[in-house]
Amino acid sequence: MTSEPSRRVLDPERDGAAFKALTHPLRIELLGLLRQHGPATASELAARTGESSASTSYHLRVLAKYGFVAEAEHRDGRERRWKSVHALTSWSNEAMHRAPGGRAALSALRRRQLEHLERSLARHEADLESGRLDRAWQEPSGLSDSLPRLTPESLTELWEALAAKTAELTARDAGDPRAEQVVVFTAGLPLAPEPPVASAGPATEEPATEEPAPTGENAATGGSAPTGGSPSTGESLPADGSPSTDGSTSTGGSLPADGNAS
Repeated sequence: MTSEPSRRVLDPERDGAAFKALTHPLRIELLGLLRQHGPATASELAARTGESSASTSYHLRVLAKYGFVAEAEHRDGRERRWKSVHALTSWSNEAMHRAPGGRAALSALRRRQLEHLERSLARHEADLESGRLDRAWQEPSGLSDSLPRLTPESLTELWEALAAKTAELTARDAGDPRAEQVVVFTAGLPLAPEPPVASAGPATEEPATEEPAPTGENAATGGSAPTGGSPSTGESLPADGSPSTDGSTSTGGSLPADGNAS
C-alpha cells in the first residue's frame, strides 16, 4: 500500500509490529497530542498526560522506531522535540480481519478512539463553560445518531461523501480567523438482526392498573432530545479523523492523524 505525505497507510501483514506498537494506550495518546498541538518535548507531553518524562521519552522512541514520529526542530539544545510524521494513519479493515491478531488490534484502536471522544467531549464542554469558545459554537456543535438501512455500497459512498465535504469545507475555512479546530468523529457500524426471543411459556395477564400520564421530560420518548443532535438510539457523532471505508485515526484514538477511525 502507498502513503500520501499527510497519510500513512498500514498493511497489517507487512506492518504488524507497527500496529502492535500503535495499540499501546499511551503511545496513541502521545501521537494524538503531537498531531493536535504540534511538536513537543517528552517533558511537555509528560505534563499533559500525567506520566513521567522517562515514560513518555521511551514511548516516543518506540513511535519513532516505527515511523510515526520524528525529531522536530529544536528551540534550544537542551531537550529533543518530537513531531508527528503524518496527519492520518489508515488501513484496510478487510486486511485487518485476515491478518493474525488483526481483529484484536482493530478493536483496541477503536476503543482508543472512543476514549478520545470522551476526552474531547469533556474539553469541549469545559471550553464553552469557561468562555474560551465563542457562543456561536453552541448551536452547530453536538452529537447525533441515526439508524438508516443501507447496503455496503451505500455505506462506502457515505464515507466518501463525508470525506469529500470535510476536505472542501476545511479548504474553504483555511484563511478564516474564526475557524477553530473541530473534533469530528464518524462511525458506520452495521448491525445484524437480533435473533427472536424464545417464549418462556404461556403469558398470564396482569390485573390492569391505571398509570399516571407522563409529564415533562418523561413524556413521549422518555426524554427531551438535544437541540443540536438527532434523537434515535442515543447520541452519536462524526469521528476524529478522515472518514473512509477503511479504518483511520488522527489523534491516536479516532487516531486523528493515524488511521481512519480521529
